[in-house]
Amino acid sequence: MNVAEKLAGIFPAEDDIPAAHRIAPLDQRVWLIGGELRAWTGPVQEVLSPIHVLGPSGLHPRSIGRYPMLGAKESLEALDAAVRAWDQGRGPWPTMSVEERIRCLEDFTRRMKERRTDVVNLLMWEIGKSLADSEKEFDRTVDYVRDTVEALKELDHAGSRFTSALGIVGQIRRAPLGVVLCMGPFNYPLNETFTTLIPALAMGNPVIFKPPKVGVLLHQPLLEAFRAAFPPGVVNTVYGDGRTIITPLMESGKIDVLAFIGSSRVAASLKKLHPRPHRLRGILGLEAKNAAIVLADADLDLAVKECVLGSLSYNGQRCTAIKMIWAHRSLVDEFLRRFCDAVGALDAGAPWKPGVHLTPLAEPGKSQYFTEMLQECLKHGARVMNEGGGSVRESFFWPAVLYPVNERMRLWYEEQFGPMIPVAAFDDLDTPIRWVVDSNYGQQVALFGRDPEVLARLVDPLVNQVCRVNLNSQCQRGPDTFPFVGRKDSAEGTLSVSDALRCFSIRTLVAAKETPGNKELITRIVRERKSKFLSTDWLL
Repeated sequence: MNVAEKLAGIFPAEDDIPAAHRIAPLDQRVWLIGGELRAWTGPVQEVLSPIHVLGPSGLHPRSIGRYPMLGAKESLEALDAAVRAWDQGRGPWPTMSVEERIRCLEDFTRRMKERRTDVVNLLMWEIGKSLADSEKEFDRTVDYVRDTVEALKELDHAGSRFTSALGIVGQIRRAPLGVVLCMGPFNYPLNETFTTLIPALAMGNPVIFKPPKVGVLLHQPLLEAFRAAFPPGVVNTVYGDGRTIITPLMESGKIDVLAFIGSSRVAASLKKLHPRPHRLRGILGLEAKNAAIVLADADLDLAVKECVLGSLSYNGQRCTAIKMIWAHRSLVDEFLRRFCDAVGALDAGAPWKPGVHLTPLAEPGKSQYFTEMLQECLKHGARVMNEGGGSVRESFFWPAVLYPVNERMRLWYEEQFGPMIPVAAFDDLDTPIRWVVDSNYGQQVALFGRDPEVLARLVDPLVNQVCRVNLNSQCQRGPDTFPFVGRKDSAEGTLSVSDALRCFSIRTLVAAKETPGNKELITRIVRERKSKFLSTDWLL
């Protein structure tokens, strides 16, 4: 089947939608604040799916629901609820024992699993993610919560002993930071949001979270689980235009931690709104422009397979996607031939289609953006190397492989976040290394080759430019126990299971001179369980 035929069958007819994946519009009229699901009677935002449906009058976008458009007043009410839950560090949640917080997280996980089907269907309809990837995102998020609980136990174990030095005895533990504002991205609206929200909660911080602009409704099935599992005010949601509802939150100065995954431009503007920026801790996952470097001795079959997966999984809408390919001049022609053949063999269609790889793009207007970027590349000397590259049907954009790209094109340095794959040739290793050095981003790089000496010569300088070097494999986040971080404009703070717990807390200690009286005092506090901080208890 050629590209034109694939494009013709991208969108389903009404009768072709499987019964298991048909959804009624979700009219969300509630928001979670202070432990209650409060009714909303104000304006709402309609949500149109990127999946168009073929009806008697042709293709039309499916309306899948609506959500509240809160105002500044409601946003500040959510802030007040979180501030009350914090209560200057004296609230029930920040002073709760680790064991009690773990019980809340486990209760939430049990309730969350009951809504798996609803969340998975909304992931497909709302952001165009395939059924397999939507299920994987949900299950991986559940695993992330469980792994966080286990990491929290280990962290608590490490802090359960006393340390003595220079006549001072003390116990060092980690304490929460305060009110956390969590804002996740559209491409992993559940998983990436929870990689900040869950560790923030686990460490005793009250949270306000705003779903991404695209990917809002899928959180609705979990609101009751949040309400039931956590004390009032510990989890609060806000919906609406960012300028309207996020600006007053930041300007209040009452946000202690900004956990944001998105663009560096937006992150910088949010941080500037805070009246006391030196008090604001930022935990940020931002852009990336990850390169693949295919060396002269690379296994081409492996390199092509990994580069296709790395550049086009979920249509390339991942910060960890390969967004620039450097191929040695001696094999660039053969690499392009095999790569384009592999792209042409990918299946496309609705997210529930078995084996589908390419789906409609989630963000409105994205096809036009890529079309304009493609035209600029052609103007400056690149060619579309694959059949049908850049073809558009409504919200679907067929991947475009472009070669040779150069510094006159935005695609050379700008994160495309989608199915456009720039390729450039190199003769010496200094060329791709220089590109990585000059890039504003520093997340990952993928190296393909067999010579250990050459690979080692690349690894040594690149680990000082990016935070993960992948050998003969695509760029990726997992496993979640590995650090996930970036240099330059790509990140601030480290997101992984154990690192995130540290990011959302601070080392705090209780210390005293080792006098007989102080030893007896501390012994009584611990033995009689007078304090939840000063304790030698540890969890199995």
